[in-house]
Amino acid sequence: MAKLDEPLRKALGDRTAKVMAEGLDLHTVGDLLCHYPRRYAERGELTDLSGLVEGEHVTVMAEVLKVQGRTITKRPGYLLEVTVTDGRGELMLTFFGKKASYKPEKELPPGTRALFAGKVTFFRTRQGVKKQLTHPDYRPVAVSAVSGASGSGMSEAAREFVEELIPVYPATKGLESWKITDCVKMILDTVDIGTDPMPEPILRDHGFIRLREAYDGIHRPKDFAELSRARKRLKWDEAFLLQLALARRRRAAGALPAKARPRAEDGLLREFDRRLPFTLTEGQLSVGEEIAAELAREHPMHRLLQGDVGSGKTMCALRAMLQVVDSGGQAALLAPTEVLAQQHYRSITGMLGPLGQAGQLGGADRATRVALLTGSQGAKARRAALLDAASGAAGIVVGTHALLQEHVQFADLGLVVVDEQHRFGVEQRDALREKVAGGRPHVLVMTATPIPRTVAMTVFGDLDTSVLNQLPAGRAEIKTHVVPPEKPGFLHRAWERIREEAAQGRQTYIVCPRIGEQEGDEGDVEPKDDEGERRPPLAVLDLLPSLAEEHLSGLRIGVLHGKLHPDEKDAVMRRFAAGELDVLLATTVIEVGVDVPNATVMMIMDADRFGVSQLHQLRGRVGRGNLPGLCLLVTEAPEGTKIRERLAAVASTTDGFELSRLDLEQRREGDVLGVAQAGRASSLKLLTLLRDEDVILRARQAAAAVVAADPDLTHSPGLAAELAALLDDERAEYLEKA
Repeated sequence: MAKLDEPLRKALGDRTAKVMAEGLDLHTVGDLLCHYPRRYAERGELTDLSGLVEGEHVTVMAEVLKVQGRTITKRPGYLLEVTVTDGRGELMLTFFGKKASYKPEKELPPGTRALFAGKVTFFRTRQGVKKQLTHPDYRPVAVSAVSGASGSGMSEAAREFVEELIPVYPATKGLESWKITDCVKMILDTVDIGTDPMPEPILRDHGFIRLREAYDGIHRPKDFAELSRARKRLKWDEAFLLQLALARRRRAAGALPAKARPRAEDGLLREFDRRLPFTLTEGQLSVGEEIAAELAREHPMHRLLQGDVGSGKTMCALRAMLQVVDSGGQAALLAPTEVLAQQHYRSITGMLGPLGQAGQLGGADRATRVALLTGSQGAKARRAALLDAASGAAGIVVGTHALLQEHVQFADLGLVVVDEQHRFGVEQRDALREKVAGGRPHVLVMTATPIPRTVAMTVFGDLDTSVLNQLPAGRAEIKTHVVPPEKPGFLHRAWERIREEAAQGRQTYIVCPRIGEQEGDEGDVEPKDDEGERRPPLAVLDLLPSLAEEHLSGLRIGVLHGKLHPDEKDAVMRRFAAGELDVLLATTVIEVGVDVPNATVMMIMDADRFGVSQLHQLRGRVGRGNLPGLCLLVTEAPEGTKIRERLAAVASTTDGFELSRLDLEQRREGDVLGVAQAGRASSLKLLTLLRDEDVILRARQAAAAVVAADPDLTHSPGLAAELAALLDDERAEYLEKA
């Protein structure tokens, strides 16, 4: 009997095991049993051929329509063309070989139903584009024995035969789906599953079948009802094990020490609030109370602050930082780019005024100092910032990755604020936390549009979450329009609109995906989806001449991108903020944090090259005052493509949380344990976060109860073993750092 941890080479032989390891990352019997079918074919049902995508490796069920063979002068001397159909469309199968020994012609006569596996290619004929599989593997599927019977005349045995579900697996070169089926059948007939690891009370309370039945039910189901029961159990196992890992992590984190940072009765925070020229929103006040309470505890806060663009997250973070400063500690704000770090520095010093000018002329009697630390600072400014951080003179230190370097020290780091959390790897964020001796700092991560992993961790309940869903008073509406290729007049009107805004003293951002140098791309460029080959993305330096000489001639145009010297970047931003420029032509360096209330138009060139989150962030740079904002998404993507659907979705809503769900649907959630980022397969096979939130919630409650009663899983050795297998050293370390 084979065990779940037994190497596949022992069960299947070296040759098959090697293909499975290299092509599918399957190494043990348990790995193979968790390699679930992608879909299920029925003998009486043909695959819809219209949905085949060029370049995809597919397995389809089709019926042979006609067979044509002919001798050719080139080797190997014989060409066989088999046309198959789904009853509507057609697919060409092409075989080359020697006529005398050629089997497909004998094995695939017209009327034969078979599974065909191969790579889809397109070729042009006079009749149009046709789809083709060259030298596909195939396996005839017997249906003729029962095809004459139908309805009440069909015996029960015949009906079961026709309606049998045929699993179609994710396959790889040299190992077709039906060969995987044979391997799985061999394993299922000999495997010893052992004791079911799921505690008996959970199986009983939730009505789950046992693990052995689940493996049988998903790999060789008799009907869809059996398949549904199997999927229900296996989906639960994925959710429950991850929740168990996260519940144990939450318990361990709750036991870690952190210095309490209680709110002072009469400190900088109280004075800051008193001087504010506006009233905080109810959301900001509520979130402020949540954060203040956690900072006062002797265990580290680990909170995600989700707020849509312009909802006032920075204000909440600053008030938290001031609470820590009042308690004698320091706060570090980690920003992903120098432009954003400088923007935060200017914004924070501007909001604090005299309260942030300790030791300076005009500073308040009770004040702190704000330091800026970036990688490109001059030696003198850098030494001063390092000294302010190490001595404690600076209560707030704003910086980029430069804050993570070993020689950067803090006197008493109490709070780490991470802006746009997804721009930093787990290891980078962890480096800041290691700068606290004998404990952990409190951590606040902020994001305007949660990316998939952030949403995943949130749905899985690993982070405490605060939400700002209220915009401050006076924020203007932003309208978004797609500027498509089929309506060239729209683009002409867009240039006119920018001129009209400039005539009224208002300003415009124009964003391109690239700088104009081969190595100068900035931001995440989206895959080409379903459009085939496309021209290179537009570049700032390529677009500049046509703007200056044609579309926007006479307007004052500034250029901003990541390759500029920091002093140049800062000077351009200052000129734009001061109204000395009408148009800022930039890359995604202005994606987050840039705040110019007079900017009313955001024009994004090649908008289809950006992700949903990026588009929403860029859009958030306008409408930041009381002037209405306009966002123009310029694209060459044709109507009816997935890219256009994505752009239309962005144009239809300004709700960042709704867009984050769209992003998650399109990209999937990756692996909540992070291993997918290291090029390994996700631990989620069946579970999808948007469709299975109810499963996740129930699993979270059950896992919390198990961990509360048995923290070390002493009484559930099967669960402990499953968890150990899931959390190898790399995953466990990632989860601990996250």
